[in-house]
Amino acid sequence: MVELGKIENVDIREIWPNEASDFTLWLADNIADLGNALGLELDLQQREATVGEYSLDILATDLNGSRPVIIENQLGSTDHDHLGKLLTYATGYDANVVVWLTGGFREEHRAALDWLNQRTNEETEFFGVVVEALKVDDSRPGVNFKLVSTPNEWSKGAIKAGSSRNREPSERSERYRAFFQDLIDTLRNEHKFTGARKGQPNNWYSFSAGHGQRIKYNASFARGGRARVEVYIDNEDGEWNEQFFDQLSLRKESIESELEEDLEWERLEDSRACRVSAVRLGSIDDDSETLEETQNWMIERLLDFKRVFGPRLDELDQ
Repeated sequence: MVELGKIENVDIREIWPNEASDFTLWLADNIADLGNALGLELDLQQREATVGEYSLDILATDLNGSRPVIIENQLGSTDHDHLGKLLTYATGYDANVVVWLTGGFREEHRAALDWLNQRTNEETEFFGVVVEALKVDDSRPGVNFKLVSTPNEWSKGAIKAGSSRNREPSERSERYRAFFQDLIDTLRNEHKFTGARKGQPNNWYSFSAGHGQRIKYNASFARGGRARVEVYIDNEDGEWNEQFFDQLSLRKESIESELEEDLEWERLEDSRACRVSAVRLGSIDDDSETLEETQNWMIERLLDFKRVFGPRLDELDQ
């Protein structure tokens, strides 16, 4: 019989004595771990972001949809003061995702977040998260993000019942949502490619390439009945995009050799962005068997792109 170790809680103050200089700094460097727990592709934007006379601990972006995310840290138990700040920050940055990360949740504050999730529309999501430090016997402590309050649709994947503000999605939108839900579930559960959880009723889905919003991996259904997987380069500076694309193009021969496939290299002169794509025939209107083939193709290409493009993107984006 296997002998099991004993899991013990470690006082988080022993690991991060100071909330601002220790924990917030650590979280900024490990934002992807929190994103995995929330099912989001989080990209750090700013620490100590100003809101009037106050400062938000962390301002981030959910790469899928470029949604503003605010994160308020509180290593102690929740209190009314931080709840008020949370709502102030959410208003100041018109946030779509609001995260309250604490050492412990009082029941009345958890209930407040649940109430907000029930009363706001599906475009606004509130998360209550307890940060824990755990160890097994004498091991080093590890961090666990325990979700105590989540949006209504986070676990159910369904439209809120009885709400007149929610419109029934079109059949085509629902086909997109179901297709990409299966895709991200497979990439998360079987390949550890993403921490995302929620498919969207769009014809595309973006995944982090580890370079913020500047560079992403996209899977999409394009015009003309084409399915596409791409490296998408879209910094706010169009000139930067073109220069990065040109440098990446110098590696075209070796990239295509490793992938054993010819790619489409598009500088997109009439657009700010640039992209490199693998393309095949495919439409959301295809039969179920063909859609399954397209989904498997997208998964294989996304994994290949991360393996082949990843080191080169890291090299160029220093």
